[in-house]
Amino acid sequence: MKLIRYGDPGNEKPGILLNDVYYDTRPVVQDYDEAFFADGAQLASLQAAIESKSLKKIEPSRLGPPVHRPGKIICVGLNYRKHAAESGMDVPGEPVLFFKATSSMVGPYDDIVIPKNSEKTDWEVELAVVIGKKASYVSEENAMEHVAGYVLHNDVSERAFQLERGGQWVKGKSADTFAPLGPYVVTKDEIPDPHQLRLWLKLNEEIVQDSNTNDLVFDIPTLVSYISQFMSLCPGDIISTGTPAGVGLGLDPPRYLKPGDVIELGVEGLGVSKQQVKAYQDL
Repeated sequence: MKLIRYGDPGNEKPGILLNDVYYDTRPVVQDYDEAFFADGAQLASLQAAIESKSLKKIEPSRLGPPVHRPGKIICVGLNYRKHAAESGMDVPGEPVLFFKATSSMVGPYDDIVIPKNSEKTDWEVELAVVIGKKASYVSEENAMEHVAGYVLHNDVSERAFQLERGGQWVKGKSADTFAPLGPYVVTKDEIPDPHQLRLWLKLNEEIVQDSNTNDLVFDIPTLVSYISQFMSLCPGDIISTGTPAGVGLGLDPPRYLKPGDVIELGVEGLGVSKQQVKAYQDL
């Protein structure tokens, strides 16, 4: 299934995409949130509604983030071998983890706003994992039982805030609009092997990232198991698995986003998103 949320920012409603047609799922689902992903009965009711063809067709004018405000977004740094090399860093011996504020989430076609005082805002196409069942101290062998599906993520980053201002990476990752998600969550039954997916990103029609998830340093079972040793992963939580080579920081010379730029990105099987870059404006 492809789960969507549609409508004005802050007032999104749940829906679904089937055979290129959008449907409203509110008769059976309140929202795609922690309660939904934790409750197998809701998923079964949704499947029954799809099979009965009882859902109403819709034509959404805007798609929002396909998961309603998750408890946490956990990101993995330097998780592609070539990206670690272009960043001038060693391939890590253990996953590098950092948080991204959930307030940074926007829809797949919403604008990216360069933060106030930013000169080094960067792009990162990523495969993200949506948790479906609480995970605490799970083994790698059982880790995929806790995955609900996958979603496309642009892990927008301000490199000066991230790397030159001291402290943790989170402050370079969490500005408003820095987490375009979607267009939809794809349930894991539709993605037989998440470790063999092409992912790419274009800046103003120029391909700058083009790789495959087979270059991941730590695969998804490893990440789910590893993170669950330090915190509980709750239904609806998102793990963003890292970005491949080709970010602005790694180019020679480095290249960063400016107002008017257009980013288009995709992961095989997870759709395509597109964002226009705008300057911050004081209210």
